[in-house]
Amino acid sequence: MKRAIQAGVSGAQAASTTTVAHAEPEVPRTLCERAYLDLRQDIIQGRLAPGERLRVEHLKDRYNVGAGTLREALALLVSDALVTVEGQRGYRVTGISLADLQDLTDTRVMLETEAVRLSIRHGDAQWEAHLRATFDALSDAESLGPSANPEHWERANRQFHEALIAAHRSPWSKYLLDLLYRHGERYRRVAIRRGTAQPSSRNVHEEHTAIFEAAMARQEARAALAVEVHIRLTYELLAKLGLETGTSE
Repeated sequence: MKRAIQAGVSGAQAASTTTVAHAEPEVPRTLCERAYLDLRQDIIQGRLAPGERLRVEHLKDRYNVGAGTLREALALLVSDALVTVEGQRGYRVTGISLADLQDLTDTRVMLETEAVRLSIRHGDAQWEAHLRATFDALSDAESLGPSANPEHWERANRQFHEALIAAHRSPWSKYLLDLLYRHGERYRRVAIRRGTAQPSSRNVHEEHTAIFEAAMARQEARAALAVEVHIRLTYELLAKLGLETGTSE
């Protein structure tokens, strides 16, 4: 994982035009971008398992691209820290673990709570209106529960969190939070699956409501605390239920 992060930091600026995501579905402009987006989605959704070896000769047919194009896409995923490269042995999907999730959670809390504070401080009426619109859309998506339509819920969830920090003025913070969010999505997918199989007492909509109400009331400390509790609960849920780390082959 450390090697993947190092590669991601060094490649951040070069890959930013492709890897900085938006909540709306991305439309690929080249074969490389299409392969990259398809691979990324399959990794996040677990169709390519954590630790799984990524064999170019097999995947090029699956994604209908040439070997060179596929290697370019894999290089972008290395920059995202979603794939690791093992010298002459090729590529693997980056593994998952509770230790990694705890580190990811701590880092996201540190960055996002400060971004929320500053966004509330600088947000104007347009920011408020956009935040309200994304909260309403998220509420609709959550009315049936995240497991009913994970893709729709994840998109609405991402839009809400992006709107929450939209008035923060640091492009680097937003870039890093985007990367952390995408890694967090891998764990949220697991949490949704495990939570469906083993019901928990968590009410995600109540968590989002607490964040929204504090932000709209311009209560920075209360909003930051609600965000921290919200982010940490995924780790706590998976620590309690157990985390399957996937296969190595």
